[in-house]
Amino acid sequence: MQSWKEIIHHPTFRYMDQSDEHKFYNEPISALTSFAIDDTLALSVGDGESAPTIRLWVHPNTVVLGIPDARLPFIEEGVGLLSHRGYHAVVRNSGGLAVALDEGVLNISLVLPDVKNLSINTCYEAMVSFVQFMLADLTDEIEAYEIVGSYCPGDYDLSIGGKKFAGISQRRVKEGAAIQIYLDVEGHGQERAALIRDFYEIALKGTETNFSFPDVVPETMASLSELLPRKITMDEMKQRVYGALEELSENIVTAEFSSGERENFVKRLEQMKKRNEKIADMQ
Repeated sequence: MQSWKEIIHHPTFRYMDQSDEHKFYNEPISALTSFAIDDTLALSVGDGESAPTIRLWVHPNTVVLGIPDARLPFIEEGVGLLSHRGYHAVVRNSGGLAVALDEGVLNISLVLPDVKNLSINTCYEAMVSFVQFMLADLTDEIEAYEIVGSYCPGDYDLSIGGKKFAGISQRRVKEGAAIQIYLDVEGHGQERAALIRDFYEIALKGTETNFSFPDVVPETMASLSELLPRKITMDEMKQRVYGALEELSENIVTAEFSSGERENFVKRLEQMKKRNEKIADMQ
């Protein structure tokens, strides 16, 4: 069985830091744009047209909804609550449920090729190990298991002392996969969790549904700055990503989208916009 380093290690890695960018080919960079970018990268990495890629992205005051969230019985009122509190809602195309993003949350997309030979769990476990590796000098207490009471709960919730600070989703497109993780780096995890709790209370109103939505308990969540021995900043976390990448590859490149990637991006962005038409009309 391959180790996580063997899975992630590649001679060349493409590095895209879009955490401070506001435009991408004349399109405002939003979570909606980000999912289209990741789809594009999964296609080009899977086809061998691009090196494996790590992309960093940050979006202010956004709640990323899962596909089941978009079917909540009172979703319009739930989205109205988010809008009232200054948050924009986007429905993603990967798995999972509602997640709160802001300028203290760093998203990392690890885009790998040849995923037909890598199980979904293997890719999740590789991302878990990558985060543990990045923070090894600060803690050896990062664990991966479902944190009941957190938002977007799953088997690969990352926590310290039982408090969740990160969640992972995965999007596979043909031969490529984008393993996406959000890291609550700065700020207060409980405040983000309280927002999602209130969203579900309004959008569900106690209605019984076929799908089981989480009962969010804000005390189950915290940021890395609240959990580590010292505060960690977004800039430091980004440096840690780059430093880890240097250890896992011989060559790091930055490259603009090729003409083919631009074409795929336009198509994927249109698909994301279509997926979000109903939610967009509620805001």
